[in-house]
This record gives sequence, structure tokens and C-alpha cells, in this order.
Amino acid sequence: MYRIAVDVMSGEKDAAELIAGALKALREEAEIELTLIGEYDIISEELAKTDFDSKRLKIENADQIITMHESPIKALRSKKNATVNVGARLLKDQKVDAFISPGNTGSVMAAGLLRVGRIKGVSRPPIAIQFPAANGSTLVLDNGANTDCSPENLQQFALMGQLYAENLMKIDNPKVALLNIGEEESKGNNLSKESYEILSNDQRIKNFIGNVEGRDIFSDKVDVVVTDGFVGNVVLKTTEGAASFFLDLIKESFQTNLRSKLAALLLKPYLKKVLKKIDYRQYGGAPLLGVNGIVIISHGSSDGTAIYNAVKTAKNTVKEDIVALIKSELEKNEELE
Repeated sequence: MYRIAVDVMSGEKDAAELIAGALKALREEAEIELTLIGEYDIISEELAKTDFDSKRLKIENADQIITMHESPIKALRSKKNATVNVGARLLKDQKVDAFISPGNTGSVMAAGLLRVGRIKGVSRPPIAIQFPAANGSTLVLDNGANTDCSPENLQQFALMGQLYAENLMKIDNPKVALLNIGEEESKGNNLSKESYEILSNDQRIKNFIGNVEGRDIFSDKVDVVVTDGFVGNVVLKTTEGAASFFLDLIKESFQTNLRSKLAALLLKPYLKKVLKKIDYRQYGGAPLLGVNGIVIISHGSSDGTAIYNAVKTAKNTVKEDIVALIKSELEKNEELE
């Protein structure tokens, strides 16, 4: 059994919606056991409204949450029974195999680092996110965990991203690249130039293709894109904003007149396919790679669909044992400074 804990209280959506998504995954995935973290009475009340396999579901009471506006470190220390603290402790004590939270990203990341701990040899655990691309998705890391990075940090991101792409995304010989302002080796700032040299000389990175530009993330040119957390988070937020703007434009254009409304009806099946491709909910949350356990950071506005997919992602990440793979990679080679 794959034991997965889900924080159902910290997100922007009602707990009922997140519980429904988790239960959907429980019904479809016979190999998982769920622990729902939150206020016991609220969770119990929702569970009483539906049928589920009670032998594969537990409730872990947590009557505090860390809001989006609180200092992560201070809140973790003062709110001992916050959902993210409880989930991280369960993972640290090996009572669950994975922990999912749509809460304050900083607090989830800090709980992973302080409570669960880093894998020996990992200097900076990155947040890895799959971006929609032409023939599947592109893994980008880091996306905000580490705003200031060294070339050695990016080297580790590349190694961990390569392992994730091979084992979770099932990509043979994934193409790894460095995000830059141009493809030429001489382009970019000092971090870019120094990182290029290190990555191109590291034989463990089997298919380093050099620099790529931001637009290449959405093509089939690359599978793993490495950058520091500052740039990665800017790319993430820009992509979210552009997608939202695109959707608004489509909605507005199809409400212009009767002809446009009829066109919308005809195009609806094709539009649904496109919209599903760019829907963050379909990608199941972002793993914090390099911590000594599976921590999945879900979007703050995650609904039932997002949590459902996050549970499936967590199960697959546990199944492929990405933590052991990273440990093995670092043990096989000299630890990176």
C-alpha cells in the first residue's frame, strides 16, 4: 500500500471539495491508503455524507492552518498543530509515504526542509513543475524555492530533474537544458556561463543540449529546464497570467454576437482538449525534490480535480521511489559541494 497524507484545510477552496477529490482517488486507486489532515469534526462530517473504504482512510486532527500571509518559519514554530507541521511529522516518522498540501508554499517548503530534512548531499531542494508542451510536458526546476543559486545548485537540479523525467515522466534519455536569454554558450550572466560549463562537463547529465530560451519550454525541444528559483518563479507566474489572459480573450470573443456563440458551440470539443492541456490541475502538484520524503506542493487554489491528480502523482512518485534514486545518484558519485 502507498500511504498518502493530504492537507485538506490549508487551501483557498472549501475542505469539502478537497476531500471529494481525495476520495475519488481512493476509489480509483486500490493500492493507496489516505490520511486526511485537518479539523476532525469537519472532515468527519463530510465523510458521513458519502461511501468510502474506511479501512483505507484515516483522519489526523490538526486544528491550525498557516495562512498565505504569515511568515513560514515563525508560523511553523508557533503553530505546532498546523496541518503542514502535522503532515511533515507523519512523513518524518514514516507513518505515511507522501504528504500533499495546497497551503502556503513557503510553509510547506520549510516544513519539508526543517521537519523532514534534506537528502544527504543535496544542497538546495528545488520545486519541480511540469509545464504543458507540444508533445507532453517540460519539467522546470527550480520554481521559487531558491532565489539565489550557485552553479553547483543548478548542477544538482539537473541531476534530480533528469531522474524525475526518466522515472516519473517515462522519458528515455531526457534532453536537459539551461534557461538563458539566448542559445549561444557566451550568452547570459555569470551564473549562466559558469553553470553551462559545469553541466556540459558532467558526464552524469547524459543529454545536455545547452541553453534554451523561455519560449522553448513549451516546445518539444527540451524535457528538463534548469534555472534558479527567482527566474523560474517569474516564468511560472508569467505563464499563469498569459494563460488566464488567453482564456479571457476566448470567452470575450465568443460572446460578441450570435455567430460567435454558434462558433463556440461547434468548437467546444476542440477547445476543451486545448484547455485541459493548459490546466494546472491536470499536472498533480509540484514535488519538492531533494528532501528525505515525498512532499507535493499543490496550487493554493487547488480544487477536487487538482487534489485527485496530486494523489495520483504522489502514488507514482512513491512507487518509483524517487528519494532512493536521488540518494543512489549522490552515493555513486562524490557529493557536490
